[in-house]
Amino acid sequence: MSSYITEAVESYAAAERYLLEIPRFTKKNSMENTRGFLRHLGYAGNQKIIHVAGTNGKGSVCAYLRSILQEAGFTTGMFISPHLVNMRERFVINGEMISEEDFLWACRLVFKKLRDLPDALKKEAYHPTFFEYLFFMAMLLFQREKVEYIVLETGLGGRLDATNSVDEKEVCVITSIGYDHTEYLGETLPEIAGEKAGIFRKNVPVVYFDKEKTVTETLEKYAVLSECATFPVSFRAIKEINSHDKTIDFSLQSNYYGYIRLSMPTIALYQVENAALAVAAVEQLADRDRIGKEQIAEGIEKMRWEARMEEILPSVYLDGAHNTDGIQAFLRTVEQDGCKGKRLLLFSMVREKQYQAVMDMLAGSKLFEEIGVVAIRDDRALPLRELADYFGQYTELVIREYEELEDAMRDMIRRRSTEDSVYIVGSLYLAGEVKALLRRPSYD
Repeated sequence: MSSYITEAVESYAAAERYLLEIPRFTKKNSMENTRGFLRHLGYAGNQKIIHVAGTNGKGSVCAYLRSILQEAGFTTGMFISPHLVNMRERFVINGEMISEEDFLWACRLVFKKLRDLPDALKKEAYHPTFFEYLFFMAMLLFQREKVEYIVLETGLGGRLDATNSVDEKEVCVITSIGYDHTEYLGETLPEIAGEKAGIFRKNVPVVYFDKEKTVTETLEKYAVLSECATFPVSFRAIKEINSHDKTIDFSLQSNYYGYIRLSMPTIALYQVENAALAVAAVEQLADRDRIGKEQIAEGIEKMRWEARMEEILPSVYLDGAHNTDGIQAFLRTVEQDGCKGKRLLLFSMVREKQYQAVMDMLAGSKLFEEIGVVAIRDDRALPLRELADYFGQYTELVIREYEELEDAMRDMIRRRSTEDSVYIVGSLYLAGEVKALLRRPSYD
């Protein structure tokens, strides 16, 4: 580890290398130690924190909240995960990804504090995990910039997540709960919801979407135990959904703001739920009187979120859905997207996910006339042959295999007609590789 430590303070590239090596020599720390190191860093906790947990939609809800708050004139910091291409994407201050200089400053400061641990942490041979280290960097940056609001997305779960080391919160948000990371969070929806509910704090309002009975019952039970009030959002509050010209218009009946007309530049129907959650969270803020309907509408309209039914090229859509609930939401959007020609799918996935169930859903939807498969560059990627063989049981589909992502995209785009659409889905790793490819100067 010593060689990486030496490099960590030299340059941005060296800091990245050091951080990427951390999983080789660390394990997850106790919440007590995480809180202890956050105190050791000198984080004072002067910002207002909105904490977001859930299975699907966390990043989108965070982005809607950040956008609304900025429209209302507040300074904001947002910490999210994972990143698609650049590690700095995880740190957003006033709507902008941080600079390499700021990244290096924060990395160096955390490292400096690691060389001067209090005795209790020294005994534990303490070192933060990759995610913990990035979280600490974020909190130092937000404190330095004196942002008014911090929007925190949990990494995995909630109860034991590093972001849960902060106790002073303005509001907690629970997004859609589904089956993901079951090896860590539990095999049932109530078990998973219980882990997410670990972010609750006494007297801190909780916002969630009321759509699955067992999840609702679990969240309400934990809210009682935590002595906090809940503010569920119902589908009944969402009215007059209208999709047209790659835009979704809808109305929201808000308890505080009354009737709000909203418009989103996306075809992703699932973003309606995420936007509604963000508005409901804003309702619970002490500063809500400073946030009007106009700021909410502007914040929703201006929000842009990569890899969420993102149109990366004309009629080419990139979506990061990677579990059964995410794929279900993706398919609902595709079914109603108004495509007049053929639908072509490009797919890849990692082995640890529910890949067979996901592939069955995609093939069984009958929405796609052909499916292209490509292996992503990750140790956990499903091999190309395995992907093709599994889809091959659906004999009515055309299955194409591609060794390289660039070849896959060029071929599918070349062969489509003007009325056809291409969809890329299955993994955020795949989404990241697509975004990196499009940013290459040689790609056109």
